[in-house]
This record gives sequence, structure tokens and C-alpha cells, in this order.
Amino acid sequence: MGERPIILVTRRLPEAVEARLLRDFDARLNPDDRLLSEDEILALAEGCDGILTSAIDRMPGSLIRRLPERVKIIATFSVGVDHIDLAAARARGIIVTNTPDVLTDATADVAILLLLAAARRLTEGSRLVREGKWIGWRPTQLLGLGLQGKNLGIVGMGRIGLAVARRARAFGLSIHYHNRNRLPPEKEEGAVYHETLETLLPLCPFVSLHCPLTAETRHMINRKTIELMPPEAVLVNTARGGLVDDEALIAALKSGRLFAAGLDVFEGEPNLHPGYLELDNVVLLPHLGSATREARNAMGFRCLYNLDCFFSGRPVPDALT
Repeated sequence: MGERPIILVTRRLPEAVEARLLRDFDARLNPDDRLLSEDEILALAEGCDGILTSAIDRMPGSLIRRLPERVKIIATFSVGVDHIDLAAARARGIIVTNTPDVLTDATADVAILLLLAAARRLTEGSRLVREGKWIGWRPTQLLGLGLQGKNLGIVGMGRIGLAVARRARAFGLSIHYHNRNRLPPEKEEGAVYHETLETLLPLCPFVSLHCPLTAETRHMINRKTIELMPPEAVLVNTARGGLVDDEALIAALKSGRLFAAGLDVFEGEPNLHPGYLELDNVVLLPHLGSATREARNAMGFRCLYNLDCFFSGRPVPDALT
């Protein structure tokens, strides 16, 4: 058997995944889980055959064009790939892979968690108890919004959007969705398709975002689209922070134009807009969508499977370039 491929691993991964990495590859790990700069990645990539990266590691064209010629594959520990310049990778002949399917259920669970928490004023209730200000049950205390009999608008009806729809129906919500293309009837399961946000948003007091971040979708939730939503609507985002114009959302939450929001992702994270920290009607999570042991292990093993296939000469199942 020849020498094992050398893989640069930019972040610390689950224990079982790193054990497999060390067994099958010559892995350069990041035990301190420190965010590496572009120059550090370049230096550590010398002599490497591939890179196992993550959604937090920016890999712009300026970095990819300077990678050592020996690097032929980048496996990202994520579904989204907006942190990687795919065109630059394609031009260099570098294969980029992601981890579809394996985090669908975990992320859909968090979307429903945020929907319920925002609608039922979890942040305010938790603070009331923790700060010792709760004086007992009252008939009008922290009244929230019920879900039953209302519409949930799903923006992006891919794997995660479909999983959210299945869960939401159990809470009595009717599903409306906007997607680049309409789904086949058997996948819609009665959901109502909208070609544009302009027809979707006015009908949906609850909205959940599940689309990729592209030039077209950046800041799709902005002052104009918020005005289309019903008064006191609830917005949930477990997709990408850049889908939302922070200034517009914060203004709508402050004014009461929106009832609440539940956010697991932020533009520029971990440096979220400080305006969110002043609000009680927003539930904030630190990008926990796929954060179950099962999902994170599965993501890591999906990366390794793509690497295994590439270095053994088999078709790479999740190749994007």
C-alpha cells in the first residue's frame, strides 16, 4: 500500500471522526480549534493532498489560487459552500465536496425550536425566572402566539425545508413555500407554491428561511419584504445570516412591526449585530442547527467518505466542482 494522503484539518472535529482521520490519513489536526488565517492555511497546506475545512473558514479565490499544486480536494464540514470560491477551485482543478442529507433532521428540529420559542416569548420568560423577578402565575403574563390554524411560509423547500414542513404540520400549521422551482405534487404534500416572496409573505404570520446564500438571496429579508409580512409576524433563520438585513430586522422588532424572531445564524458571525442583544423579542442561538452528536459525526464521516472515494479513484458522491 502506498503512502497515506496528507490532509490539513482546519478545525477540531468530533473524537470519532478524528480517530478515523488518523487511522486512514496522515492528518494535520488543529487540537486548539483555533481559527486559522489565510496565511496560516497556506503554510500548513504545504505538502498536503487535501484540506478538510468548515463553514467558518473563508476560502476566497485569493487563497485558493495560492494553494500548493499538490492540493486537489477540499472537503467542507457543512452543507453550505458560500465560504468557498467554487469558480476559483474549478479553475484550479480542485474538487470541492460538502455534506448533504446528514444534518437535515437536526437543523429542522432547531428551526421548530426557534419558531416555538419566539412565538411563546422564551427569552423574556427565561430572563424573568433567572433574574428572580417572577412573582407567580397571572392570566395576562407573557401572552404569546398560537400556531394552530395559521400559515408557515418556508423560503427554500429543499431537504431541510421539507423536514420543517413535516414537523410544522404536527403543530397545526398550513404550509406555503417559495422555491426556485415548484416541487412535484407528491413532495408538496398539500403545500401551496408561490413563485415570488411578494405573494408568499403577506399570507404567512410565520416565516422560516432555508435557502442558500447567493448574490440574489443576500438581504432578501429587508425593510421592503418585512413590510409585506402580516403585522406581528415571526421570522426564523437557520440557514445563513446574510439572508437578513440586520438593521431592518432590528428596527421591525423594536417597533413591534414583527412580533419576534428566532435566529441561529448571523451575518459576520460570531460578531453579531449588537442591536440584537438589546431585544427581548428575539431568541439567539450560536449556530446550533446541526449540533447533535449524531449529526456532527455523520458530517465528519461524510467528509471522510468523499476523501476516501477521491484518493481511491472512485466517483466522489458530493463533488460540487
